[in-house]
Amino acid sequence: MKSRLLPVLLSIFFLTFSCKSTRNISYKSSEAHKKTHSEKLDKEADSVLKKAKTFLGTPYRYGGTTRSGLDCSGLVINSFDAVGVQMPRISSDQAKEGKEIRLRDVKEGDLVFFKTSGSGINHVGIVEKVRNGEVFFIHSSTSQGVIISSLEETYWNRRFVKAVRVL
Repeated sequence: MKSRLLPVLLSIFFLTFSCKSTRNISYKSSEAHKKTHSEKLDKEADSVLKKAKTFLGTPYRYGGTTRSGLDCSGLVINSFDAVGVQMPRISSDQAKEGKEIRLRDVKEGDLVFFKTSGSGINHVGIVEKVRNGEVFFIHSSTSQGVIISSLEETYWNRRFVKAVRVL
């Protein structure tokens, strides 16, 4: 009898005392402690733009991916690398990434694509800001290097093809 009673008493003891916890438990919603998905994306867009702006004034260089010279897709590669997103090397392939969006829905960090010559997409920029419906984008132009332009400029407006959201 004594040998059967000991395991039962030990079980009762452990069940009684092991269920108590000295840990403080918060019943507040975990949402109060987490960043929303939208806030995370906004931070990523800010990081992409911050990186892109460090290249302002960098000269244009076909095939360039360094501070000594960048082409448009090289700027995108370097900028998106700041948030760990690897982009394809050429703008026409970059245009296949993410999700196509309407121009009126673009926001900071989105990509805008252009056809400046030939038969397909051959230029890309990163939306820097949208103010009163006017879209400004940072890109590497062949004549001026890395600059910020407006889609309201006739040259860019006529050559616009599509906008894409990668983040």
